[in-house]
Amino acid sequence: LCISALLGFCLNGLTIISFRKIKELRTPSNLLVLSIALADCGICINAFIAAFSSFLRYWPYGSEGCQIHGFQGFLTALASISSSAAVAWDRYHHYCTRSKMQWSTAISMMMFAWLFAAFWSVMPLLGWGEYDYEPLRTCCTLDYSKGDSLFALSIFNFIIPGFIMLTSYQSIHQKFKKTGQYKFNTGLPLKTLVICWGPYCLLCFYAAVENVMFISPKYRMIPAVIAKTVPTVDAFIYALGNENYRGGIWQFLTGQKIEKEVDNKTK
Repeated sequence: LCISALLGFCLNGLTIISFRKIKELRTPSNLLVLSIALADCGICINAFIAAFSSFLRYWPYGSEGCQIHGFQGFLTALASISSSAAVAWDRYHHYCTRSKMQWSTAISMMMFAWLFAAFWSVMPLLGWGEYDYEPLRTCCTLDYSKGDSLFALSIFNFIIPGFIMLTSYQSIHQKFKKTGQYKFNTGLPLKTLVICWGPYCLLCFYAAVENVMFISPKYRMIPAVIAKTVPTVDAFIYALGNENYRGGIWQFLTGQKIEKEVDNKTK
């Protein structure tokens, strides 16, 4: 957890700082990449706290700290997923309809992603679901042993974003196939979503219909640990994996100018 959090925080922090410092990177499309980086930094902070309490072998911050930790982790996780779907939608329109994203649209999409995540994250604090200790009792998350809200949560925050990404990247792939020019790996973002968040979603789906307490606590922790690797993977896909954004990061680190103008749509 500590290694993943440190690496993810550094890479996404670099993404955020580069967006702030390099004028060419400040575009509507890259604002959505920034949204992912901000959310992933939040996941890393959550993972740092989990790593520290795991080292202590107990949760040292009490019940109120557990609620805050659970809310913060859930908010940033859901915002990361929603922002990834927003990037997929933007890429579809850029490559398939050739429409240019405006600042107003990008800001609206970013705000919707975070407000949508905040809505679902605050529900357990209001009684629909509950934040509680994870199986090893060293950090806190949504209590999936109480499955009343998990089915709806999984549908709206995993299945629907996954469907948006699937249809968007399939259309982009067909476009690339026709032109013979592949700008990026169209399968990688969805594979990342499925591999990193899929096990946790499956656990939630199962908990919605059956009792999961018979599963060993160590095994039930595996999906959560896998999910916390998302920030590092996202940084390589959406920032370092984007030739133009990578050029902006290089300019920030070295001071060397980008040779060609940063295309605000290529990711």
